[in-house]
Amino acid sequence: MMSSPVLRIGTRRSKLALAQSGMMQRAIAAAMGLPVEAVELVEIVTTGDRVQDRRLLEIGGKALFTKEIEEALLDGRIDLAVHSMKDVPAEQPPGLTLAAIPEREDASDAFISTHYPSFADLPAGARLGTASLRRQAQALALRPDLKIEMLRGNVDTRLKRQADGDFEAILLATAGLNRLGLSEVIRERLSLDDFLPAPGQGALALQTREGETDADWVQALNHPLTALAVAAERGAMVALEGSCRTAVGAHARIDDGVLTLTTEMLAPDGSTRWRRSGTLVEAGSSGAEAAARILGERLGQEVHAAAGDQQVEV
Repeated sequence: MMSSPVLRIGTRRSKLALAQSGMMQRAIAAAMGLPVEAVELVEIVTTGDRVQDRRLLEIGGKALFTKEIEEALLDGRIDLAVHSMKDVPAEQPPGLTLAAIPEREDASDAFISTHYPSFADLPAGARLGTASLRRQAQALALRPDLKIEMLRGNVDTRLKRQADGDFEAILLATAGLNRLGLSEVIRERLSLDDFLPAPGQGALALQTREGETDADWVQALNHPLTALAVAAERGAMVALEGSCRTAVGAHARIDDGVLTLTTEMLAPDGSTRWRRSGTLVEAGSSGAEAAARILGERLGQEVHAAAGDQQVEV
């Protein structure tokens, strides 16, 4: 009987985080030829989990979902961390690195409603629940008549509030619902064009200490095409200072060796959106990830320049 774990994975305590980390736990154990019990999940409550009554921008931004886990990694209490990529700040803390990015799930946003089959079918003045400034701005760009109301909490809490009639509809990430086995609640997978996702949406990040990226599981779990797409999206995020204080979207797709990246910034009220697209050929070549990041930064800078000094923060 194994007396201590071989590897300790730090994870948030939410049902979704545990589902995602459990997937990685099983995959890592298989890659290392170990029983699942040898890879331990260490649950860590983050500030972002504790504070549920305000938008993240009011309490310090999305880094509040990663800070305590990263501290445990730096302190040696865990050996790696599993994050939702869209929660990972643009810059890594000194001493830490993103070792692997597994294959991405569906990157789209999901429309959920008891009474209405699609976003377009919402009546004038309908209450739409979301805590995302990006989703708010994109929804208002299409439907300025909607009433956007703040909705935080775990997935179950959000679904219950919608079912209880607090909102006519809510928006969530499709990937999280799929991973929780709740895809049946989705009435519509929203267009990736109208609702350009958050940078990295649908992808996971496996974070380790620097110098610990040569483990067998790193190569086994890293998905090069997902890593390439995410590099482009996060490049745009850096240029746009993407955070919970700005409405920023970025999505890259790869077809026949060509990466196409689209990125945008929106006014919070949806009145204006600034968008740019670009391509990277030979996306499978050596150095493609760095080139993708540069493409993202360039397009993000173009969007930023187009927006100029106009107000894009709340």
